[in-house]
Amino acid sequence: MFAPFAAWAQRADRTYRLAFVTAFPRQAPQNAALLDELARYGFVEGQNLVVDQRGFSTDYAKFAEVADAIVKSPVDALVCAGEIAMRAAQQATRTVPILGVADDMVAAGLVRSLPRPGGNTTGISILATELDGKRQEILMELLPNARRMAALADPNSSEAGRLQKLRDAAHASGVELSIHVIDNAKTIVPTIAEAKASGAEAINFLSSPLFNSNRRIIVEHVVALRLSSIHHLPDIVEDGGLAGYGACITLMYRQMARLLVKVLQGTTSRSSDRATCDL
Repeated sequence: MFAPFAAWAQRADRTYRLAFVTAFPRQAPQNAALLDELARYGFVEGQNLVVDQRGFSTDYAKFAEVADAIVKSPVDALVCAGEIAMRAAQQATRTVPILGVADDMVAAGLVRSLPRPGGNTTGISILATELDGKRQEILMELLPNARRMAALADPNSSEAGRLQKLRDAAHASGVELSIHVIDNAKTIVPTIAEAKASGAEAINFLSSPLFNSNRRIIVEHVVALRLSSIHHLPDIVEDGGLAGYGACITLMYRQMARLLVKVLQGTTSRSSDRATCDL
């Protein structure tokens, strides 16, 4: 089923340039999945696709700087991981197509609507924060005798009102839920230790790219402290987390690759390498 796309892409006498703005390394499973899916449609790294390496493993605080540097070079599309990366890319360019995964692109003001995003931005809204309460319910079902739990939240992803509702729902079920808000990787390990010291028997890691990009160190420390945990991505269970509930990130990136194929196909009829794309 992929032959027509592959044949079309390989006929074009053109090299495509793709860049990422992400805290994840080049070899992260979701990035590998996206590039593999692109190859199935005929966009093959080393043949007709060049991947800019500068935007991988980028600190959140440097997203804007990296995005600005990348768009000054010829690039056909930007792939962004999370709302902060997408916003940095939007500030850097209004012409280079931006594709990203975020919790709710409409609510964040990144696009006008899901069916008609407008501008140069499109991607996938995973609406993961809406499942934070469900994950708390699952954690309480897994540990029916636990009376003290913790939730770790990224203020860039979790609203104060939603956190209070989470605490109230847990209290109604007889569980004291402490909320710990952190916004950078350096405070993750100390906060996990703080939650344990406060008596928490389990932790609900609320939806956030920050927790996903630091998943290995998170799992390492909750296991070392003998804490149960639940995460917003089932992929994290493969790294040792107790439970995960939500969409599979590698499948999301394969879906985004198929969106990217349409974007790259659209650039072939344009005379400029840097195409304006109303998505």
